[in-house]
Amino acid sequence: MSNNQKKGLLVVISGPSGAGKGTIHAGVLQKLPSLKKSISVTTRQPRKGEEEGVHYYFRTVEQYMQMKQNGEFLETAEVYKNYYGTPKAPVMKILEKGEDVIFEIDICGARQIKQIYPESVLIFIMPPSFEVLEKRLRGRATDAEDVILRRLAESKKELATYKEFDYFVVNDEINTSVENVVSIIKSEKCRVERNDAFINELLK
Repeated sequence: MSNNQKKGLLVVISGPSGAGKGTIHAGVLQKLPSLKKSISVTTRQPRKGEEEGVHYYFRTVEQYMQMKQNGEFLETAEVYKNYYGTPKAPVMKILEKGEDVIFEIDICGARQIKQIYPESVLIFIMPPSFEVLEKRLRGRATDAEDVILRRLAESKKELATYKEFDYFVVNDEINTSVENVVSIIKSEKCRVERNDAFINELLK
């Protein structure tokens, strides 16, 4: 990174299941195509059409655990007996080049990233009401009732974590929510402390 080049921005979109963070993430990427998506490491088997280094980095459990022991992850989690994690080195390389990275991740992962990389910007996606959240979860029609009830109980706990985030966006209307996240990203890139190197170069 050159002396007057700004470091890239690491943006995390998170929130409870059913809040719409995945849809907002996709919408923001359409509005800001220069944003880079992080690629995770996983121990599960590749699905049809998935490519190494494009969709995931596929590793054995042994390889994954070695990476974890070496401190190579920004965040890591176990999901349905498979491991998923974000490798630190590729993300840091992107940021050092002055490019921005966006994550769509659960709250536990967001916490881990903030701890390891405090400069990250955490955006909490909030449903307009708990009733809307329940309606969205039931509208998927893919989960059994016991799974839905468990997700709803977990969502209540997750909603209470919003104060750990830098911003929150109420996802009532998707286009408005996407625009709000885009505005946050643009504003963060204009913060004085993120432009110190550039300003100091001008003052020489």
